[in-house]
Amino acid sequence: MIIQLRKTWAITRKDIQIYYLKGPVVIFGILFPLFLFLAFYIGRDLTPEFLIPGLISMTVFFTSTSVSPVIAPWETQMRTLERIMSCPITVRTMILGDILASFLFGVALSIVPVAIGLAFGVCVNTPVILSIAIIIGAFAFSSLGLMFSTIPTDLVSNVMMIAALVKFPLIFISGIFIPIEALPRWGVAVASLSPLTYFTDIARYSIAGEAYYPLCLDFAVLVLSAILCLTLAIRFHERALVKRL
Repeated sequence: MIIQLRKTWAITRKDIQIYYLKGPVVIFGILFPLFLFLAFYIGRDLTPEFLIPGLISMTVFFTSTSVSPVIAPWETQMRTLERIMSCPITVRTMILGDILASFLFGVALSIVPVAIGLAFGVCVNTPVILSIAIIIGAFAFSSLGLMFSTIPTDLVSNVMMIAALVKFPLIFISGIFIPIEALPRWGVAVASLSPLTYFTDIARYSIAGEAYYPLCLDFAVLVLSAILCLTLAIRFHERALVKRL
């Protein structure tokens, strides 16, 4: 077990050193949620208690899903995947290392919107609950991001296009810009299918003290989403690996 953990950390450290400053990671992980937030904020009479939970959700979601989708196509393109698989590691070890890199990226940058909220006088009433939600949510979103790269291609643009087709709709249906209680019945039904909805609900509870769903349901869905996305990512990558080599 210790040896496998060391191998996983080696993959994670490699991803951090190589991919964190890549263009798609910086644009879609940091700049895009910032500008999207500013576009929604400017000219609207909204309280910081409503805006900051949405900013936290966007930051964790975009940063956690910005690294993991691009690792596999880049390594396929640079022909480094064969060298990694020639080492005594399993596919699951490699996948967990990639997920951990995105997970750490998402958790680390979640500090930024929290600091912005504190600068605006927003108080985090339940920091422990918010911290646990960030950890679980970042892992779930990182696993989701890795599922985008299961298509055996060496073109990063193809993977980012697929990721955008999934990520952008989730942002607009997950209660970030419009509260869930303000949505029509069909909108609530659609929002209930997104794991980001439940993370946003926890973030609003931690800051504003209000939640649409029970907290136990929010955490249960996040945990189940993390397990489901991780399982599917492992199975899909195991099948696609032969086509990449």
